[in-house]
Amino acid sequence: MSSSPDVPSFEHATFVRTSFAGATLRFCDVSDVTMRSVDVGGLDIDSHDLAFGRLLVNGVDVVPLVEAELDRRFPGRAMRNAQTAEGLREAWVAVQDAWQTTVSTTPTILVDAHVDDEWSLAQTLRHLVLATDAWLRGGILRLPQPFHEIGQIFTGAAEMGFDTSIFRTDTPSFDEILAVRAERQQMVTEFLDAATPELLAEDRRDPWGGSWTPTVGDCLRVILEEEWAHLRYVRRDLALLQ
Repeated sequence: MSSSPDVPSFEHATFVRTSFAGATLRFCDVSDVTMRSVDVGGLDIDSHDLAFGRLLVNGVDVVPLVEAELDRRFPGRAMRNAQTAEGLREAWVAVQDAWQTTVSTTPTILVDAHVDDEWSLAQTLRHLVLATDAWLRGGILRLPQPFHEIGQIFTGAAEMGFDTSIFRTDTPSFDEILAVRAERQQMVTEFLDAATPELLAEDRRDPWGGSWTPTVGDCLRVILEEEWAHLRYVRRDLALLQ
């Protein structure tokens, strides 16, 4: 995240004997921050792209340790980077089974509950509809307008120039969310059933307009990453709510 004129910047600043106890940082760039002689008791870090970098604690890169522990806690997660059609099919089944367990065991009273500014279960499922629309219907199938109106857009989309008017502003029922979610899940299942190595290797464009040129397989792996990441967030928050 690069700084811009309307975003406060502390790049390359030095803080000495400063208390950040209880502070909350959201959508902030803390890459390459150096901390020395600091009190980190209770420090809680959540990074969606932790696996793509390094996090040094007392000189030890803890990223591989964190990834291994998450794979242990979420059986099937390790398959999210599968490179073959068969592997991707197995990975999709695993994450959908995990989601089914969470959705079916969540009390009705908690589907719209949330922790602080985090999304509820209902909002998360709407966001996964959006993610599937972006990467399957938009990225892979290249539909000019791939999004369902029920999708939950991410914070900052409007500032990026994205037309958010296509999304509903009212709150849909949970049954409606589940119905659309099931449709999108079936779309991925059917696509994977027919996927070939040649198709997985085809190039596509980043549906969000970035410079990355993903393959069809890459787009599917992004969907898997979204599924597992948001499952972790939801289970984390439900555990606190319960």
